Amino acid sequence: MNYRTVPISVLKKMTTNKGDDLYYLSGQKPVLVVFLRNFGCMFCREAMEDISRVKDKIQEKGVEIVLVHMSEYEVAETYLEKYKLSELRQISDLSTEFYQAFGLIKGNFNQLFGFQNWIRGFDAALLKGHGLSVPVGDGFQMPGIFLLQGNEIKNSYVHKKIADRPDYIELSELAGERVK
Repeated sequence: MNYRTVPISVLKKMTTNKGDDLYYLSGQKPVLVVFLRNFGCMFCREAMEDISRVKDKIQEKGVEIVLVHMSEYEVAETYLEKYKLSELRQISDLSTEFYQAFGLIKGNFNQLFGFQNWIRGFDAALLKGHGLSVPVGDGFQMPGIFLLQGNEIKNSYVHKKIADRPDYIELSELAGERVK
């Protein structure tokens, strides 16, 4: 199978809050890199709740989870603490340079404001309690998830609309193989 690679220079530039870079981490073990939407987004908060619920299962497989966001570390920490994710490594990408390097685009009208997003938004914001808020970061940036090993993307999910809800457990597996 032909996997897409990420330039090593990009991965070395992606330094976490703990001082290590993504190239080093992905050379040690598979890394599930989760590019979040902005923290003001109800779907971002729902995603953090989903990750919190499955993070132990993913880590038991030997996969490291790294969150990428568009906020200062101090701002991010308040949200990550709320969802019990503050122990995970995180990368601040205020300029969305890393989002772009992984091919994540700015959303179009349908991806951001389409009817299905309104229906799911009502459920996530009001029924599930993730609330409504102003964007904390680029409100047009689309999210995505990538399983890295070395500088190869072994599995990925690029959101088609902001309301998509990917399976993080499935994404932590190497394209058909179980990660050990």
